[in-house]
Amino acid sequence: MKKVAIVMGSDSDLPTLKPAIETLKELGIPFCVRVISAHRTPEAAAQFSKSAQDEGFGVLIAAAGKAAHLAGALAANTILPVIGIPVSASKLDGLDALFSTVQMPAGMPVATVAIDGAKNAALLAAQIIALSDEGLSAKLNELRKSQSDAVMAKDAQINKEYSNI
Repeated sequence: MKKVAIVMGSDSDLPTLKPAIETLKELGIPFCVRVISAHRTPEAAAQFSKSAQDEGFGVLIAAAGKAAHLAGALAANTILPVIGIPVSASKLDGLDALFSTVQMPAGMPVATVAIDGAKNAALLAAQIIALSDEGLSAKLNELRKSQSDAVMAKDAQINKEYSNI
């Protein structure tokens, strides 16, 4: 199975990334977690993304706030899918990071999830890897079914408790 890299621009982003870490663990996907800054360690960012495919990674997740150039810096040096997580690390509540992450130039695609959307980044990474892994695909289908079942159970409970027809 291909690995996933979770890369953050600062260790202050770690609390935001915990849902991604937990989701990848639950799905049994191997991953690493790194702190690499697009601005403070640009050579390390370039080297990491250049070697990621040869090291068995299938998807890179990049989380950054404010200027949020990390996803683009990684994407510039690999053909692996890169998923950007804009982090709400400024007075603009992540809007600045969202704009920085989604405004990639033609030829440098970065998939972007919601501000602080770490769980969805992990699930998107899993869906990409599941294209070539039937076991993971089955786990994702079961996860979707359990989510649906949970909503239907809540619906039945709320309907029973509050409806008056």
